[in-house]
Amino acid sequence: MNVFFGILIGVFSLLFLVTAHEFGHFLMARRNGVRVLEFGIGFPPRAIAWVHELQKDKKGNILKKKNGKPLYKWRRLKKSEWKQPQDGLVFSLNYLSIGGFCQMDGESDADTRPGTFGAATFWQKTKILFGGVLMNWLVAFLVFTILAWVGMPTFLENQFSVDSDKTIDFKPVEVVKIVENSPAERAGFELGDNILRVNGSPVYDAYDPLFSSFAGETVTYDIQRNGENLTLEATLNEANNEWGYLLGVSMSSDYVFSRYTWSAPLVGAGTTLQLTGETFKGLGSLLYNLATGTVRLFSFDDTTREAGQEAISSAGEGVTGPVGIVGYIFPTFASAGFNNISFLIALISASLACMNVLPIPALDGGRWLMIFIARLKHKRLSKETEEKVVSRSLIALFVLMILITILDITRFF
Repeated sequence: MNVFFGILIGVFSLLFLVTAHEFGHFLMARRNGVRVLEFGIGFPPRAIAWVHELQKDKKGNILKKKNGKPLYKWRRLKKSEWKQPQDGLVFSLNYLSIGGFCQMDGESDADTRPGTFGAATFWQKTKILFGGVLMNWLVAFLVFTILAWVGMPTFLENQFSVDSDKTIDFKPVEVVKIVENSPAERAGFELGDNILRVNGSPVYDAYDPLFSSFAGETVTYDIQRNGENLTLEATLNEANNEWGYLLGVSMSSDYVFSRYTWSAPLVGAGTTLQLTGETFKGLGSLLYNLATGTVRLFSFDDTTREAGQEAISSAGEGVTGPVGIVGYIFPTFASAGFNNISFLIALISASLACMNVLPIPALDGGRWLMIFIARLKHKRLSKETEEKVVSRSLIALFVLMILITILDITRFF
């Protein structure tokens, strides 16, 4: 059930994040005078559509509001009208729930008709192209800010925090198994005991280093049993002993959450920036391993070739596509609770922003770079050149996506 629930959350989360990205393009296009032909959730085939059109009287005169502005109204499009050009914005819901799109009028840089993307200034194009990136960063910031209020999970080493405003919320470490004739049994531990402190230092999870820091020593444990606070002393086994344990208990604990008040927006912004930096660092490491590994494969030295294969394998392990995200990562997080799933959604949103900034022609950053280079040459990017470069880049991305999907399926099974 968790797997199905996790996959469902994954599908809708990716749909939401991609749609939010396209909505960023939509907002920037409308604000900068570029006509949007259609905004769609999902990809065709189309399921249903509406058009936002001018209202006219029987004589064809445009109806206006009391303030003098033209009157618009949403009207459901008949299926027979779907292929016909519309005068107003079309909003559609489509069957392939894997993203969304924002279709602008004249998306080529060479188009000079008024109201088209091509006719916009370079600065307006910059805002439109990076509107989706900004929207994904904004979603990440908002989610992290909310989590900072209700409970921020800790997934990163030295994760951003404002310690002066930080309150740690956690469920105590619980004893779920006691080994017979172990130091724990001799000290009087019982099943269900909650371990609060070890030698006076608080512990937050079952993997706290304090549990393995006092081999061979007599250790004081502050515990809670049935609402009553107790203190137990146990003399631990020596390290690397014949029994394979120090205390002799199995423990479980819930995730540790940090809560903030006035600093929640700061934590939201700091976490977004930190994860953005980690994402770019990971992308750099991935590209480095892929490049050096490929070069080493052509070496005549066996050791060098093996190192190249390891580098390429490491690069492959660091890549996950939609199948891996939806089929494995989200189901894994589904049992970890709302806070952890929300953290994952914000992380993916920040990652989408980082990916779209990259100078790959089929992505926002790449399209902007092509237009920028053309401006440096004091000319417009021709439609033929733009279509050729973008189409080839799309093919390369499509092939890469197939390879990543195969890799995801292999991992899944």
